[in-house]
Amino acid sequence: MPNIKIFSGSSHQDLSQKIADRLGLELGKVVTKKFSNQETCVEIGESVRGEDVYIVQSGCGEINDNLMELLIMINACKIASASRVTAVIPCFPYARQDKKDKSRAPISAKLVANMLSVAGADHIITMDLHASQIQGFFDIPVDNLYAEPAVLKWIKENIAEWKNCTIVSPDAGGAKRVTSIADRLNVDFALIHKERKKANEVDRMVLVGDVKDRVAILVDDMADTCGTICHAADKLVSAGATKVYAILTHGIFSGPAISRINNACFEAVVVTNTIPQEDKMKHCPKIQVIDISMILAEAIRRTHNGESVSYLFSHVPL
Repeated sequence: MPNIKIFSGSSHQDLSQKIADRLGLELGKVVTKKFSNQETCVEIGESVRGEDVYIVQSGCGEINDNLMELLIMINACKIASASRVTAVIPCFPYARQDKKDKSRAPISAKLVANMLSVAGADHIITMDLHASQIQGFFDIPVDNLYAEPAVLKWIKENIAEWKNCTIVSPDAGGAKRVTSIADRLNVDFALIHKERKKANEVDRMVLVGDVKDRVAILVDDMADTCGTICHAADKLVSAGATKVYAILTHGIFSGPAISRINNACFEAVVVTNTIPQEDKMKHCPKIQVIDISMILAEAIRRTHNGESVSYLFSHVPL
């Protein structure tokens, strides 16, 4: 493809390489380093004048450093006369801080949106935003892709009893996500109502739906400390589920997450590679990874060619 450059930030170079390989491109030359005072320095190693530039940087690892690195890379390309700069952010940082839910609470996702726009981003490509209203925080185009096609494919290929399963949302907020998957598989769905005492700590869970003598598949957009999905798995087993799987788009797995998964009753915890999982997989054999580089690469190709991205990912055949 002519007049296109893809650069990788330091957060997830493996995913960036897979995207470039699928597009038949070489990753652009870029050097990122830190000065002794921990300031981030970025040097773009080739001309981007008049080019359609895509910068791949996921919101994971050292999130604040990686976000600052992304902003600097966007700005460096913009002031070097790139024709368009697209930030490809598989896992959007600060996505859970999307609303003012108590007095004096910040809406940090809006702040990040403003920073990306001010840095010079012309377009955002991301995946499974925690809250879809984040798209409205931007005054530039945002393509929120969905991992659903890859999830459906994994279920059909890896769960023999998928026709006798129930798709379960671990909270009411994910009801739309699980009903969409359940409709496309033509199976039942259920949800779990949870009450929190405080952030990252669930007080009580109530199952709404039937999972007795069925395979239960928990589906969520992200898992951090994994307290919710592990409690949900216990609830499903006590309600009569024969097997429990968890399928998550963003596997953050911080704090006690890995030990909780190892001690939980999951057959498998399946995540996409929006976040690097190699180290986590070494300590947890239950974790399996779905590669979504094909979806991101196709979105980049269609964006570059001026084709519809939203149409493509709402009409993926099973």
